This record gives sequence, C-alpha cells and structure tokens, in this order.
Amino acid sequence: MGDEATWPVVGMVGGGQLARMSQPPAVALGVRLSVLAASPEAAAAQVINSPVVADEKAMADLRAFAESCDVLTFDHEHVPSQHLQELEALGVPVRPGSAALVHAQDKLVMRERLTALGVPCPRYRVVTGPDEVRASLRDLGDSVVLKTSRGGYDGKGVWLIDGGTSAEVIAEPFRAGVPVLVEERVNFTRELAAVVARSPSGQAVAYPVVESVQRDGICVEVVAPAPGLDPDLAAEAQRTALSVAAELDVVGVLAVELFQTADDRLLVNELAMRPHNSAHWTIDGAVTSQFENHLRAVLDLPLGSPMARAPYTVMVNVLGGDLPDVYPAYRHVLARDPGLKVHWYGKAVTPGRKVGHVTVYGDDLDDLRERAWHAADYIRGDIDE
Repeated sequence: MGDEATWPVVGMVGGGQLARMSQPPAVALGVRLSVLAASPEAAAAQVINSPVVADEKAMADLRAFAESCDVLTFDHEHVPSQHLQELEALGVPVRPGSAALVHAQDKLVMRERLTALGVPCPRYRVVTGPDEVRASLRDLGDSVVLKTSRGGYDGKGVWLIDGGTSAEVIAEPFRAGVPVLVEERVNFTRELAAVVARSPSGQAVAYPVVESVQRDGICVEVVAPAPGLDPDLAAEAQRTALSVAAELDVVGVLAVELFQTADDRLLVNELAMRPHNSAHWTIDGAVTSQFENHLRAVLDLPLGSPMARAPYTVMVNVLGGDLPDVYPAYRHVLARDPGLKVHWYGKAVTPGRKVGHVTVYGDDLDDLRERAWHAADYIRGDIDE
C-alpha cells in the first residue's frame, strides 16, 4: 500500500479497453493506474507500465495485486463475490464493494432488490425448466426473454422465446447451472442509459441521459443527449440512477440501462458498476469523462462536471469486419474528417468484435450521425469511399 506521502495507486482488475481508456485521465490526475490482466497482450497491458499478468479469478493473485494498491476497482464484473468479500475482510478498499457489485453480477439479485425498492422493471419470474417457460408465455405475453442470472453480456446468456421456439433452444439456458429468469418482452420504443458517478462520501453527479442503439445484443451507437427526450422523463431517469447508486452504496460509475415504452414509462433493464459503453462519448463530449470520474470516485476525490461540451455527441462502435489490416482505413477517416475522434483498443480484428469507437460532436445531429457511421463503416470495410 502506498503511504500518505505518495500519490495513490488505483488497482484495476481486468485488462480490457475500459482499463485502457482509464490510463489517460489517471496520468492527468497524477495518480498511478495499475492493472491485473490475464495476458500481456491485453488492451490495457499494452499501454500501462508494468502490468500485473495473473489470474483475475484466483484469490491468491487478487490478494497479491491488492497489496500493491491503495484501492481496488474493476473493468468487468466477473471477479467471484467470495473473493471480494475475503479482500474486504482483510481491509482492502474494494470499490464498488461486493455488496453493491453483486447487483451487476447477478440479474436475479438485481431484479429482487430493485423491485423491493419500487424501481420499475419488466415483469419477471424464476423458472426451473422448459415447462415453466412454456407456461410463462400464457402469463407474460406471446414472447418472453430468458436470461441466465449470471455470466451474460453483449447479448450472451439471453434468449428470445415464443410459441415456435424449439425445445432444444428453451433447454439451453438451464445447462449453465445457475438460476434462470424469464421476463416479459417489453414493447419499447428505444433504449436509454442513465450514467452517474458516486463517491464514498456520497457526492454524486449525473451525465445527460443518452439513447443507445443495439444490434444483436451489442451497442452500436450512442447519442448524447437522447434526441427528443422529454425533460421530465430525462430527470426521472437521472433520479432513478442516483437513487439506485445511493441505495446500493455504489462507489464509482453506475450505468442504468432503461427501456422507454410507447406510453413513456421507464423500465430498468440492466445495471453496470464500472465505466460503460453508453458513456464512451464523454471522453470527447463531456467536461469530465466517465473514466476520470470513476477514478475520482474510487479515490474519494471531488467529482468533475458531467456537462456536455456541445448540443450533441454521437459515438459509434467500430466492430471488426472483413479488413484484417485496418490501419490504411484508419488513416483515411482521420484525413477525411479532422473533427472525428478515433479510439482504438489494441485488439486483434475479428468479425463482430468491438475493436474501437469513433466520436463526433456539434449541433447538427443528422450530420454527426452520418460522419460517425461513415467512419465506422469504412474502417470495418463495409464501404470503400
């Protein structure tokens, strides 16, 4: 542990792009960011000095890593809860703590707690086998969503079920060995995200509510703020996120993913307790990025302004496509649009994998969307001019 005369060390478990994008604000803040990565080739390990390469899920490796840091945080939610509890018992500052993080790790725990708090969510139930799934189609609608309680992300661990779904598909979630939830399939008009940051002392800030566009369970576009969102509904989303952060004692960034229904209700879909894809736009489009505020929060530093720099910011994820060598395309989009920001994750390009994102901001939303999508599509190899 660092002593009081030295600047603090933030230890981030996980070496992915979220840890990678946390390095620039750590440098600016004057704090050292250390990462525990599974591989020396991990996205963050490429840019952070002396990364610790070890098993992110092994207690001995986590404990050794924690001993070199002043506070422990995460770029994913997959560290076993019991390990975090053991670290806390040893006096390690774990932020967010295990009692909060379990709500992002376990969908059933999350649904039960939010329901108890009166937070609107889709109707759900726990099912133990295919027969109960079939029965739910009578009660929850003509189609439902099956989810494993743990282990799902980016569309994994989620199945859409209707009366024509095969028995084999319905049986698949039960092979994971964890509780399975069935939820109503919400008739929503769009998906929103409310992102907040909260410190141990209780200070909290809320970013503008954004619209998130998903394809095949993966976020492809974010528009900040959500176009045409009623100010009262935006305020309700922010209040919900701030309330959940306080009730669950979240420290760091909390992303609350929401459905906006046709009758303008908001239903909470998912929680994430780390920097989140829906707030990558803040690197270029906000006064203080989500990554900087996450670091400030876990260190209990005063939080920075979440205000947007421009009327609109558009972020589009770059997914791997047919171009194995994207550097020429990368050079082209930078030359074509000097106002474009490209963030690269240092990952091997494979089809469908998030390998980077592009951001533009200004006051003409249609123009911003066209520019961002052109760049992402060109890098992917979908267009050639």
